Amino acid sequence: MTDTAAAPPTVRALVDALDARFPRAWAEQWDRVGLVLGEFDTPVRTVLCVVDCVPETVEEAVAAGASLIVAHHPLLLKGVSSVAPDTYKGRIVHRLIKADIALYVAHTNADVADPGVSDALAARLDLVNLRPLVPAEPGRGRGIGRVGELAAAMPLAELTTFVARRLPATAGGVRAAGDPERLIRTLAVCGGAGDSFLAAAGGAGADAYLCADLRHHPASEHLAAGGPALLDAAHWATERPWLDAVAGWLHAQFPVTALVSDLDTDPWTVHAVSGK
Repeated sequence: MTDTAAAPPTVRALVDALDARFPRAWAEQWDRVGLVLGEFDTPVRTVLCVVDCVPETVEEAVAAGASLIVAHHPLLLKGVSSVAPDTYKGRIVHRLIKADIALYVAHTNADVADPGVSDALAARLDLVNLRPLVPAEPGRGRGIGRVGELAAAMPLAELTTFVARRLPATAGGVRAAGDPERLIRTLAVCGGAGDSFLAAAGGAGADAYLCADLRHHPASEHLAAGGPALLDAAHWATERPWLDAVAGWLHAQFPVTALVSDLDTDPWTVHAVSGK
């Protein structure tokens, strides 16, 4: 553990370390990662790790005295023509600058890292013997998603309850598709939206596949074709475990206080069962 009495690192030092751990070259071409705003020479004593940089998490950072936010989702993923203070993103940018808080993003480059977003998700579920769901490099551990073995096989219905208890609580909870009695031994996981990798889950020999944002038709057709059972959790909940890993790593590398936001930024806030 680092000496918290040591001189605080600068934004530049933290950015360099984060860039080395999650190289920007690993990000998808469409992605926008790295330092978004902030002065390189600003000393950093407190970092706040968040899934989403939204007004509420920015205010968390302000209240905590943070000088840097490390976010998973990009604030400026799509081009904007203005950051005027009367726009949603503009208000966030102005608030960060006035509070002297830098913003750094690690998105798809953190998804494919080893360890990365899906490793943290797999760890929450005690999966062992991990391998990438979609390898980025032959023979390496880097890639999208993870496939691993459960500590003990369990029926899909029981696994759904287990996952719901292990992941952060959200209004939507966890839902599953497939035979409730199907015995699950091998589980594929992907932090965030994952229906692009349904075929990969089947090809990896998984009995079930956990991700977020599954859609009706892709899920239905996947099951009809004999694919693995499916578990669908809130997007935020599947990526929130990664924040603990990043915060722990930052604290181990630098004399900083690394905090994690538990603010649920999933947009769905109410859940009711139809017909009840």
